[in-house]
Amino acid sequence: MPVPYILSVDDETDVSDLIAFNLRQHGYEVGTAATGREALASIEGRRPDLLLLDLMLPDIDGFAICEILRRDMATAALPVIIISAWSEQDSRHLGLELGAIDFLNKPFSPRALVNRVNELLGQRAPHPRISA
Repeated sequence: MPVPYILSVDDETDVSDLIAFNLRQHGYEVGTAATGREALASIEGRRPDLLLLDLMLPDIDGFAICEILRRDMATAALPVIIISAWSEQDSRHLGLELGAIDFLNKPFSPRALVNRVNELLGQRAPHPRISA
């Protein structure tokens, strides 16, 4: 069974590193992108099983990325979790209206993130790695 591939899009290196570290500890393969353009190019090259998407990016914001993905038949069903410091209800509602399946506010609990990823990827979720 292939390991699920998750693409994390965030321009904050600390956040990207935290997400990647925690998901890799649970057996996921994780790619990262720091801009919207980088994310779209990465998705075109290799479609992830799940996209973790910040809203505030330096070039194309997360809302626009959701719109672009939903208009393309090849990516229309790609599951997206928005992870953002924008905690206003309007941001949450707009993100969900644009096709995101979940919304996590920053700061977030790495455990909560891993639990949501496991739930969304269902039985395909791998077992945690135990480090010595």
